[in-house]
Amino acid sequence: MQKLLDAMNASLEMLGDHSYLKAFIVLLIAFTLARLISFLLSKLLGGLVQHGSNHLHEAITRLLRTPLYWTVIAAGFLLALELASPPAKLNIALRAIVLSLLLIAWSTFAIRGTRMIMLNMSSRQGVGHVIRQHTLPLFNNIALVLVISVAVYLLFLIWNIDMTAWLASAGIVGIAVGFAAKDTLANLFAGAFILADAPYKIGDYIVLENMQRGKVTNIGLRSTRILTRDDVEVTVPNSVIGNSSVINESGGPHVKYRVRIPVGVAYGSDIDLVRKVLMEIAEANDQVCRDPEHKVRFRNFGPSALEFELLCWIEDPELRGRAVDALNCAIYQQFIDNGIEIPYAKHDVYIKGWPPGAGSGPTDTPDQPG
Repeated sequence: MQKLLDAMNASLEMLGDHSYLKAFIVLLIAFTLARLISFLLSKLLGGLVQHGSNHLHEAITRLLRTPLYWTVIAAGFLLALELASPPAKLNIALRAIVLSLLLIAWSTFAIRGTRMIMLNMSSRQGVGHVIRQHTLPLFNNIALVLVISVAVYLLFLIWNIDMTAWLASAGIVGIAVGFAAKDTLANLFAGAFILADAPYKIGDYIVLENMQRGKVTNIGLRSTRILTRDDVEVTVPNSVIGNSSVINESGGPHVKYRVRIPVGVAYGSDIDLVRKVLMEIAEANDQVCRDPEHKVRFRNFGPSALEFELLCWIEDPELRGRAVDALNCAIYQQFIDNGIEIPYAKHDVYIKGWPPGAGSGPTDTPDQPG
């Protein structure tokens, strides 16, 4: 700064001792340089657009115009203050105000720039990318907190405010709040990990450990909301989900869901006919996917039935109840039409004899009065 000031004084020596006039000329030069830089950046933006450059580069360059413009003007203003030599207190106050405004300009650029960069990163598809569409709000908030924290720290330094007492007070308050709101903090941390790890997303069908099943409608930092098939919204704290196993029926390589239809037929039934009928039922159902292919499995020799299972895929877990109902109805009708017996539990009771004095049997009638 001193070398630049000496060079500026040497070039303005012809003006004599007119310090305010020198300061005014420095301000004019600063404004001219700022306009020139803004013009050059505009030309650079035009070249980026014409050559089809990366949209992110264009957006960052466009954002950079404002803080660079005000940085040049602020530098000129600070040089003008040194040349004008106002009273000490006024000089300190004006310098602090200019640096504070400059800090605000660059902090705004940092916030907007990080958001653009993260948005660009989240749009890239690939395995291992931490920043995705569903985790983007979390990282945006983290970046916002970091930029504001650094900006506040620098602002305190600019105004020569001692932060020791503030940091000590913040530490004590943080400990007290941590003990008072440990459950809330546990939910917040679990929510952050859920957003980052993404075991499920909005629209997925999940099953909790208590066998509650529903569609995820919202993932917040404190809780997750699911809508059950009874149209009842259930709010589950994130700490509960974070410490339990969750079945994501919509996860995996695709959203398709496998339906299992167990069915038993009587011993002596034609098992080839059973397989054929079950496969034809799956083929005729519009809700059953053709890929992956449906299958029939002979599972067990049950106590009173041969146990088969029809395995087929449907487009979405939400359709499970409707598909199972349609398949069960078709199986019952087709088994009746093809003479395939569906066994049911029954017991035969054989009476070997009656104890002495108990009569000839339960059909004996009581003696008629004489």
